[in-house]
Amino acid sequence: MSIKSLIINPGSTSTKIGVFEDETLLFEETLRHSTEEISQYATIFEQKDFRKKIITDLLTGKGFDMKSLGMVVGRGGMLKPIPGGTYAVTDALLEDLKVGVSGQHASNLGGILAREIGDELGIPSYIVDPVVVDELESVARFSGVPELPRVSIFHALNQKAVAKRYAKEVGKSYDSLRLIVVHMGGGVSVGAHVGGRVIDVFNALDGDGAFSPERAGGVPSGALIKMCFSGKYNEKEVYKKICGNGGFNAYLGTNDMREVTRRANAGDKEAAAAKEAFIYQVCKDIGSMACVLEGKVDQIIVTGGIAYGAEVVEAMKKMAGWIAPFTVYPGEDELLALVQGGLRVMNGEEKAMEY
Repeated sequence: MSIKSLIINPGSTSTKIGVFEDETLLFEETLRHSTEEISQYATIFEQKDFRKKIITDLLTGKGFDMKSLGMVVGRGGMLKPIPGGTYAVTDALLEDLKVGVSGQHASNLGGILAREIGDELGIPSYIVDPVVVDELESVARFSGVPELPRVSIFHALNQKAVAKRYAKEVGKSYDSLRLIVVHMGGGVSVGAHVGGRVIDVFNALDGDGAFSPERAGGVPSGALIKMCFSGKYNEKEVYKKICGNGGFNAYLGTNDMREVTRRANAGDKEAAAAKEAFIYQVCKDIGSMACVLEGKVDQIIVTGGIAYGAEVVEAMKKMAGWIAPFTVYPGEDELLALVQGGLRVMNGEEKAMEY
């Protein structure tokens, strides 16, 4: 029997929803929220009723019968570090999303809205592979400064989804494969997958690995310290240089890889040099993860929006293709990844994880 599901993926200024029947998308909408609308609310949690009404009004306007739903799945938020998987939105999980135990982010509303709508309909609610998924080996946590351990913050939802997609396509189980997954979007994360776990990954947010369209990646720590104490910048301004205004934004004033490539191909030497450096750094990260996997790599999987750029992917293959063959899944279909996570539990392929 087929299962209809409502998928909720909240962003800072939008709420993306999808309605599926099994893995078939019936319809999707991106509901935009103006700065004026959002600024009325002092906290992320206070936006709950506003966003819920927009969702339910849309479904009613489309004539969709919400009583036909079998589950609701929300984007996972800033929870405590947890292993990957599909989690039922329990009371404990719900409370940590409300208080923002690891930070306030719009994605926290995914599980909150899923639970409230699911409870009203008497159906289960889930989240899947939030950004705080942490499966690092203990050796991977050492940074050189005990107070500053390496942390796992990355594109867990998409990395896990494409790894499982590849496994299914080659007729093997995810946990039997040794994979390097490269997500390239506004941020970049490169992870080593083995035994169904991401045992090491470059922090995609604020200070690890390759630079990206919006993030600085790993920077010289001594120079960063001097910048912090130069008196020229406050804490927020320095952090914005690392996360938001770093990477291509800093070098070229754009976070669009298509624009970088266009400028490079038109003879812009700065754009060409930055593009080459980006590919160089991502491939260095791939090489690092090949060492984590002891050189035994079944496949390198490239995903995210930048993976649409054939020139970038071909350059990466030239530099790192000797490690393992490449498979490319451009973009990131987060709604499909969320529904697939929920269906694996509903269909008995996996057990719901306990938070």
